Amino acid sequence: MVDRTLNFILEGKRFKSLSSGRTDAMVSAENAAFELFLFEPIEDKKAFLELFNHNLPQDIRAKSIREVNADFNIINHSKIKEYLYLFTYGEKCHPFCAPIMTTILDDLDIDLMKQGAKLFEGEHYFKSFCYKPSENGIYHREILLCELVENTIYSANYFPKRTYILRVKGKGFMRNQIRLMMGTLIDLGKGNLSLEDIKTSLLPDSDIKMAYIAPASGLILNNIEFE
Repeated sequence: MVDRTLNFILEGKRFKSLSSGRTDAMVSAENAAFELFLFEPIEDKKAFLELFNHNLPQDIRAKSIREVNADFNIINHSKIKEYLYLFTYGEKCHPFCAPIMTTILDDLDIDLMKQGAKLFEGEHYFKSFCYKPSENGIYHREILLCELVENTIYSANYFPKRTYILRVKGKGFMRNQIRLMMGTLIDLGKGNLSLEDIKTSLLPDSDIKMAYIAPASGLILNNIEFE
């Protein structure tokens, strides 16, 4: 939809766009970014941004625009991404919650899940948390922050009384990594896994395969910081 809108407002002039990374269907974003290559300069960036927003679909809003030098590449440039995963448990929620929140009907041990989340922090071997990993993948990754906290960011009068957020920050994530981490914590909270299982799964010689991919609808790309 972004390229379609650009093609319309640029009236068929040549352009190319690159996004900072793919996301699964039904994943939301508070902040995302893309790079636009133009063959003719934009004379009035403010007017361009207003026109762009006027023609974008209602579920996308462009917040800012800035010029970068020719060396910048949004895919290869070093960046830190922060994801949030919004969830609740115990009873079925109002249907309006479904687009941004996952509901687990089983009881969960939230305190144990908080301990489990902290195990992901630091440098570990995350092959168990990659969907369909290959033999030549780079699985040594660093998680800068991983914490499970009570939600104080999102609210609505149809939300349940208590909701929770898994917050994860890192320089690079593999396919479905955050959702596999969240699924592992849900299984931990249900009693299907132990803290030792998570510790073992992060070792290079581990043969543990985490299979539960949490639903996409609870995942939110919260921020991208370019270094």
